[in-house]
Amino acid sequence: MVWQGWLSLGLVGVVLALLIATRLRPHVVMLGALTVLVTTGVLSAGQALAGFANEGLATVAAMFVVAGGIQASGGAELIVQRLLGRPTTARGAMLRLFAPVALLSAFLNNTPIVATMIPAVNSWARRINVAPSKLMIPLSYAAILGGTLTLVGTSTNLVVNGQYRSLTGAEGFSLFAITAVGLPVALAGAAFMWLFFARWLPEQRDNAPFANLREFTLEVAVAPGGPLIGKTVEQAGLRHLVRVYLVEIEREEQVISPVGPDETLYGGDRLVFAGDTDAIADLLRINGVVPSTQVTAEAAPPRDRAERRLVEVVVSPHCAAVGQAIRDAQFRDRYGAAVLAVARNGERVRGNLGSTELAAGDTLLLEAGPDFVTRQRHSRDFLLVNDLATEPPRHDRLYLAWCILLGVVLAAGTGLLSMLNAALIGALLMLLAGCCSLEQAERSLDLTVLLTIGASFALGAALEQSGAALFLAQGLISLGADRPWLLLVLTYFTVSLLTEVITNNAAAILMLPIALSVAANSGLDPVPFVLAIMMAASASFATPLGYQTNLMVYGPGGYRFTDFLRVGLPMNLFIGAVTLGVLLLGWPLLPPTE
Repeated sequence: MVWQGWLSLGLVGVVLALLIATRLRPHVVMLGALTVLVTTGVLSAGQALAGFANEGLATVAAMFVVAGGIQASGGAELIVQRLLGRPTTARGAMLRLFAPVALLSAFLNNTPIVATMIPAVNSWARRINVAPSKLMIPLSYAAILGGTLTLVGTSTNLVVNGQYRSLTGAEGFSLFAITAVGLPVALAGAAFMWLFFARWLPEQRDNAPFANLREFTLEVAVAPGGPLIGKTVEQAGLRHLVRVYLVEIEREEQVISPVGPDETLYGGDRLVFAGDTDAIADLLRINGVVPSTQVTAEAAPPRDRAERRLVEVVVSPHCAAVGQAIRDAQFRDRYGAAVLAVARNGERVRGNLGSTELAAGDTLLLEAGPDFVTRQRHSRDFLLVNDLATEPPRHDRLYLAWCILLGVVLAAGTGLLSMLNAALIGALLMLLAGCCSLEQAERSLDLTVLLTIGASFALGAALEQSGAALFLAQGLISLGADRPWLLLVLTYFTVSLLTEVITNNAAAILMLPIALSVAANSGLDPVPFVLAIMMAASASFATPLGYQTNLMVYGPGGYRFTDFLRVGLPMNLFIGAVTLGVLLLGWPLLPPTE
């Protein structure tokens, strides 16, 4: 092996060491590795930067925008309400999450599924009081295991099947040929996660500087003609909200307090809640809950409101509204904003929100236009202006957004369009249809994830082009000698090792001709070797680099590299043992004699 190969292997070791032992962000480490490869001449600039023009990376970016449209239209809440329910423990939440994600991943590309589910799971976790870090890795792993259930579950299976047909001239595998292996493996993986992950995964909760430090009083209303009319408080999902509680209901100048779970809601009811900033933002995403100003003459037109967002301000002693009741302060005329909630000295203010007299130092939660922050950042009226980057859901676009996502999946799944083209068209339609604003689309692009994915391709390319990956593969396979079962085991774990440091497609493509050659020279049936490669290339759990869905949940879960090692290494070994057990029991390695 030439010096470029040894340098590439050494660089892989350094990257892994930095990710494990330091708090350096993955994109910083991977971009550093890319720089070394270019400056040493292992890769040309074009080769090193090719990952940023990779079709897979562009597809992930476009699907982030599609997922942003689902989130902005309230589609995430639809998943939570219809599929996930209200489990009371992290184990129960994992169990509820696994089935729908795995089933969808069996037939659909897992990238859009995970991209769509990340915001849904994040919101759901807050509502059921489970740390998102307990659910993000299980979300990725469920999608990975679901992809092993059918031939179309992951692009790797299709790539291996196509290369197998090309190399052997055989007919290839049917849609459900891999199901006999994938189904028991997926069920075993779900059981393993259920048993151990609740204990092993970290408890990372949102520690935003303003969270839980004060309690707002928030007044909202039941939208006239909305979906909550006629439902009880319990049925509307307003009974067990986390970090926010229903204090009273105002109806036709009558006050209902305390509010029972069987109280029926009517259009125009004013609901007075107390809670913190994040909880209030989640409350406003419920379809049928609107700011109380929206049912008055002050209400902003629907189109105008779709562009508005939540802004937090602290009232200055110089503010012209100090000493006035909120309803008399004419916030909409003065500032282009409506007061949704108020906190004073870290506690909620009693009484009707509209009659509350403002005082210097009060913290207000406003629904404001897109230019409010720019205009008021240095105003004498407010001491602090904090844009919460939260806009009201566009519930009228909810089903349209889901139709766009379904169209993307069907167009790609049937071969009508490539996954990239389908994703790009879907992202454009989300913007044109008004499912999300341009600003929301920009915020949905997780730049650190995209940089990490793009830069990681350079390291994989260096291993392949320098011959380092082939050197490792041939060395490990040669250890099998004349023991068929050991050859199968080594084939599986070689692919599993490679897919953690290079892409799963590259690992499978690299190993398939080697495994077919070994099987032919040893007189063995190639089918179990091909199935082992398909399974091992997808079963990448130990690092966030091995599979793009792992990278996608890395940031939202607040994980460190060691968190993946803690749960992923045992998962890799367990899934490998189950897969090999199923293959050795179900497929004879020696071909049938004539």
